[in-house]
Amino acid sequence: MKDGEIVEGGVVKQSRLAIDNCLEIMREAGYGTEHVVHVTVILTDARYFQSFNKVFREVFGAHPPARILSVADLVVDCKVEVGIFCYKG
Repeated sequence: MKDGEIVEGGVVKQSRLAIDNCLEIMREAGYGTEHVVHVTVILTDARYFQSFNKVFREVFGAHPPARILSVADLVVDCKVEVGIFCYKG
């Protein structure tokens, strides 16, 4: 979502935006991708996994954080929802 509105487009575009929205909030709080310890992902269709995973690898590289990915209906008409948990010691 962008400004409270669903962004049209495929799962790649929506995945990138969902992750970028989380990263923006993290940066404002003083965290970077190196502080991400866990990501929760909900996809509306299991066939979206490979596309989402491509975006995930682009963001987190060769050493990604732990992740739970599930398939479920979402309340809004998005294809993906992402939650990121950070830790700074």
